[in-house]
Amino acid sequence: MADTTNAVNEEAIYTHGHDPSVLASHARRTARDSAAYLLAELRPGMNLLDVGFGPGTITLDLAEAVAPGEVIGIENADAPFEVARAFAGERGDIRTVFEHGDVMDLHFADNTFDVVHAHQVLQHLSDPVGALREMSRVCKPGGIVAVRDADYAAMAWYPDSEGMEGWRQTYRLIAHNNGAEPDAGRHLRRWVRLAGFTDVRLSTSNWVYATDESCRWWGNSQAERILGDAFIRQADACGISRLEVESFAEGWREWGQSSDAWFLLPNTEILARKGLGEADVERTGF
Repeated sequence: MADTTNAVNEEAIYTHGHDPSVLASHARRTARDSAAYLLAELRPGMNLLDVGFGPGTITLDLAEAVAPGEVIGIENADAPFEVARAFAGERGDIRTVFEHGDVMDLHFADNTFDVVHAHQVLQHLSDPVGALREMSRVCKPGGIVAVRDADYAAMAWYPDSEGMEGWRQTYRLIAHNNGAEPDAGRHLRRWVRLAGFTDVRLSTSNWVYATDESCRWWGNSQAERILGDAFIRQADACGISRLEVESFAEGWREWGQSSDAWFLLPNTEILARKGLGEADVERTGF
């Protein structure tokens, strides 16, 4: 997704893996560029759960927005903890808590948090509706469940690149093989409805790379991630050779060097308000 690594049950597979290149890429994300749709809803003193905190940069930004409220981030993998805690130390944040956790079986009581947030998490789950129901369970009545996910099929770029298109098709194949949905953005409205939410606000926002510096960084970053152990191993399981994977990486690097390069990564985001219950005369709306 926070970024992008995810807190899921042991049967789920995080398609990106936790290679250092993945964490480094996700560490550039901020609440302003990845959770702006949520920031206006936050108030000092709110308690917030961040599902899948990754390197922790978004989590720590959200913690600043709700201070002195309690913020807990959960992950199901060990790799992100050291990175997230290091970023917290750099900021002097001693309030935010990072814990192991499973979004399918959250270790919190009902109605605990004012806000439950997950960034780029649902796309990696085999049961995103079940995850949303569990996120709703630990959210207070009248509270917010906030989710944001990309749509790989809707990504667009220029110049055209055979290597990059090969990467996209391979990534989507791997994700589907893992029981996940890489085009999650287009499914979010349906998923939250199936999870029982009726008070829903949907919006969209984009990540755009359109300068020489940002395109070079994005191209090289993606190439490094593609050549990581996690992607190569999963591609091999789908019948994609290392030589083909290397051609995908080269395609990304070549694209990033073009003076005409640009890349559009669309995201769907949802603010879902948990109902107050049948006894309430008035509903809380946005």
